[in-house]
Amino acid sequence: MRNVTIIKPKKVFSFADIKEVWNYKELLYFFTWRDFKVRYKQTTIGILWAVFQPFITMVVFSLFFGKLLGIPSDGVPYPIFVYTGMLFWDFFSGALSDTSNVLISNQSIITKVYFPRLILPLSSVATKFVDFAIASAILVGMMIYYGFAPHLVGLLILPILLFITFMAAVGGGLFLAAINVKYRDVRFILPFFIQLLLFITPVIYPASIAGKYSWILALNPMMGVIQNARAALLGTAPINWLLISISFAACAALLMIGTMYFKKVERYFADII
Repeated sequence: MRNVTIIKPKKVFSFADIKEVWNYKELLYFFTWRDFKVRYKQTTIGILWAVFQPFITMVVFSLFFGKLLGIPSDGVPYPIFVYTGMLFWDFFSGALSDTSNVLISNQSIITKVYFPRLILPLSSVATKFVDFAIASAILVGMMIYYGFAPHLVGLLILPILLFITFMAAVGGGLFLAAINVKYRDVRFILPFFIQLLLFITPVIYPASIAGKYSWILALNPMMGVIQNARAALLGTAPINWLLISISFAACAALLMIGTMYFKKVERYFADII
């Protein structure tokens, strides 16, 4: 009589899931490296596309919003003002978009072999760290050109802001990826939602422009990230630790909700994908 071992995901998230992901860390590295190579495979300029997108977007925004509309930029040159915001925004929007579709794009693997499904969203976001690092080189050059030198506290706060952005992208991405398995409308709705969210996030304008209604913008966790990134790097304002704490708590809650929902419906992925 043979012993049969049945492998099935748990309904709730636990620390055992973290341990399991760690045990599969080589697979996480493989998926991350695969996604990175596939993205830039057979491209002419390769990884420079990670610089091209935020740079060209910065140029277009600087011409239309900075020059033509004269949108204020907290006393700093508009190009570096908007590029600092775009750097974090591109990380968030790109990671959220890719994570929401990661299960659909890997359905052939999901239906054939078992591995911790959390690895796929994590690997999708991990590639964005590479893009962020590459695009940051342009920001360094712009800071040198415009004569901005961040303080030590400013440099130390950047990993915190990047981690908050990571939590927001992973939390929202896990929730949307789980829904996208059953309802494929997500891939059509999400680009419109991201585009709309761009204009209610102080990326192309300072939060102070909203005046007494700036509290509405504060409901968006990315506001705290972008506003304090500019404060840390460009000295546009004092670092707002309260806003950072609120953004951290909101994104941590989003990550928890997204992970719990992902684990709750994980058992049905292979059946309905």
